[in-house]
Amino acid sequence: MASAGAALVELYDADGGSDQRLINLSVRNQVGVDSDILIVGLAVGGTGRINLLLRAVGPMLAAFGVQGVLQDPQVTIYRGETVMATNDNWSADLIQVFTRVGAFGLAAGSLDAALLFNADAGSVYTVHVSGVNNGTGEALVEVYEVP
Repeated sequence: MASAGAALVELYDADGGSDQRLINLSVRNQVGVDSDILIVGLAVGGTGRINLLLRAVGPMLAAFGVQGVLQDPQVTIYRGETVMATNDNWSADLIQVFTRVGAFGLAAGSLDAALLFNADAGSVYTVHVSGVNNGTGEALVEVYEVP
């Protein structure tokens, strides 16, 4: 019998060469309240800035058969303790970006969250997914590089 718990997954490009790069990361887990939210760490290498698409998907997961989804997710990106950007409900202006990076579409008017973020190379960020009004449930956090 499986039990609840936390998991840590780390992914590194130890070679450091310019031929390889991570273009997508996604993690699905139960989102609770207070310190029991979904948090993903992200270290941005290289130089300059990199454009990222960040998504917190809850309601759309039901279309894939996931039970008990987070009905109204919010995504917030931090650098240290500073909030860099946040989104509660995604904008249809992002549909073309979803297509460009290969992300599945979100239903029009859904309460899923998504935002574009211009990250500084050499910085470490955390992406927090929480429920609006302390909602709880399964959510998927996604990070895509936007070319």
